[in-house]
Amino acid sequence: MKTEDQIHGRNTLLGKQQKYLGEFVYGGIDGSITTFAVVAGAAGAHLDSSVIIILGLANLIADGFSMSVSSYLSKKAELQHYQKHRNIELWEIDTWPEREKDEIREIYKAKGFGGKLLQQIVDVISSNKEVWADEMMTGEHEILPEKKSPFMMGAITFVSFFIIGFIPLAIYVTQFLRSIPADNNSLLAASGLTLLAFIGIGYLKSYVAHTSVWRSIFETVALGTIAAGLAYFTGNMLEKIIN
Repeated sequence: MKTEDQIHGRNTLLGKQQKYLGEFVYGGIDGSITTFAVVAGAAGAHLDSSVIIILGLANLIADGFSMSVSSYLSKKAELQHYQKHRNIELWEIDTWPEREKDEIREIYKAKGFGGKLLQQIVDVISSNKEVWADEMMTGEHEILPEKKSPFMMGAITFVSFFIIGFIPLAIYVTQFLRSIPADNNSLLAASGLTLLAFIGIGYLKSYVAHTSVWRSIFETVALGTIAAGLAYFTGNMLEKIIN
């Protein structure tokens, strides 16, 4: 018998590892697009490779940190919100147990259960206060528990942002260390490496969003190309105006 992942055409091995895949993917997309835009804009303005590296690394560290902190604080707030309402439910279970049993009964009655089976469900759930509170959270408040760590979400977002976002800079850093001056071929090489990064991260995005692989890759490549194109022509135009 086929599993759900096989039925929907998803990679089951990847499925086991995708707890934080969303953070890795969206961190990587943001990192690669924004850094490539910085590189393209600086190249369009014909800035030295040292300046391109400084701007790119500053973007990687500052924007990556900002994005990771936002991810951490957002998820932490969700966990605090969940825990606050769950504590209220635990208090209500202790204070008004019969009323809370009636609410469980109504929740499962709405799902189509009735008679002795419905009463058995209510008895089983209300026999364990922790399970009871969890059922009230999902059935009454429609809030699912979050099992991901806010710290890990923020950390993975930052790591992905930095690693994938460094790819557009790689050729410039390599040339700088070898004392090779940057030229138009540098931007072409950086574009080629970034295109591969877009394809890879777009492929992973298809698993997170459960969309077509080709559509996901196309969207990622298109957005990155548009952002870089706008940055390049803006940098080129400003360089002509200023000089």
